[in-house]
Amino acid sequence: SLNTGNERCLHPLLPLLWAVAVLSVRVSSAPGCGPCDAAQCAPLPADGCPAGSMPDACGCCTVCAAAGGELCGGRRAAARRCGAGLECVKGDDEKKSKMGICVCKSNYEVCGSDGVTYRNGCALKSAGLAAEAQGKEPVTLLNKGRCASAPIIVTAPGQVYNVSGSQVYLSCEAVGVPTPVLTWKKVLNGKKRMELLPGDRDNLAIQTRGGPEKHEVTGWVLISPLTSEEAGSYECHASNSKGEASAVGQIHLVESIQDVNVKTGERERSILYPERGLPGATKPCKNMNHTKCDPVIFLPVTKEGEL
Repeated sequence: SLNTGNERCLHPLLPLLWAVAVLSVRVSSAPGCGPCDAAQCAPLPADGCPAGSMPDACGCCTVCAAAGGELCGGRRAAARRCGAGLECVKGDDEKKSKMGICVCKSNYEVCGSDGVTYRNGCALKSAGLAAEAQGKEPVTLLNKGRCASAPIIVTAPGQVYNVSGSQVYLSCEAVGVPTPVLTWKKVLNGKKRMELLPGDRDNLAIQTRGGPEKHEVTGWVLISPLTSEEAGSYECHASNSKGEASAVGQIHLVESIQDVNVKTGERERSILYPERGLPGATKPCKNMNHTKCDPVIFLPVTKEGEL
């Protein structure tokens, strides 16, 4: 009678058990997926998977997920999925295709705990997985955007030669995070003393603007008219919370334009404005009577010849 009671208790569960058994058979016999034998699974790479690992399409073996730029999609046992933070994208010409490319869902730069700026979160995740595979500290997200860095002078002020009474300038570009603050100083007595510009000079102006790149700043020393007092060395100084950098340029006063020889590549030519980048200055002048090529001070220029 005990056995009969057990049979009665199990009787209501028989349909459920039958459904589970049928489902298991269907899964194991799905198109392209044979019986699972974990012993036949290929080992993961010794240096780890760039985009992490996950079960394969049959749910049997652990495989490397598709990383950024790798093929994804497909059907049945050959289907391949993207790693975390990635999505499988098909181009307009590939809509009918079964395959796509893994693309990172985020498209902004991020700063890692290792002090490196990564192009997106997926690149940071890959670096973190690689570090863990090597037994190093994992790389984690520190903040969105670039990592803080000390300023770097990307374009130093050059050498300017001109005659008395002319208009001249020096330009300087610096980059850093946070965006640096740019200042100019005139070097006096062989760098023993520095004069912060513009001071009280009515023929000298300082102009600064952001760009041309992100976290970059550009500044100019603009002089009109040039006198013997303005000849000398000028220091461009960039600073932020992470440090500072500087570079020096020079303004030379000459007797005539014929005294100016600036080497450009393998040829020499006499010009009035050896640098480019002054707001409003569009081309070099041959002499002081050519007023059309004189710089328009204070007006920024975004394209050559356009104010």
